[in-house]
Amino acid sequence: MNIEDFRMFCLSLPEVTESFPFDENTLVFKVAGKMFALTGLEHETFKVNLKCDPDRAIELRASHPEITAGYHMSKKHWNTVEFEGGLEDKMLRELLLHSYDLVVKGLKKADRERVQHLRKNVEK
Repeated sequence: MNIEDFRMFCLSLPEVTESFPFDENTLVFKVAGKMFALTGLEHETFKVNLKCDPDRAIELRASHPEITAGYHMSKKHWNTVEFEGGLEDKMLRELLLHSYDLVVKGLKKADRERVQHLRKNVEK
């Protein structure tokens, strides 16, 4: 998956915004104001930091060399995923959705219910 496909996929999800809150090189995607994906545009290889369930994060790192502990992030809750490596686009989309869903799960109840409702309508 290239960066433009990644960007379009993220923006297709309900309540997602993109911004550069840290600097002009770090592209961040948020759902309802909470970060679920970020990438450094200055790097030669296209890698994305994604939130991940801690147990699943360990399993993914052990079975996929393209997935490592989150760079400059909490190693427990974030993975860095090489997007132009050997992982299939289907898996990359699933990892993006997993990150998105984890963040949605942690939103305040009203925000969570609104986003989940919008997501269900998109899936239909």
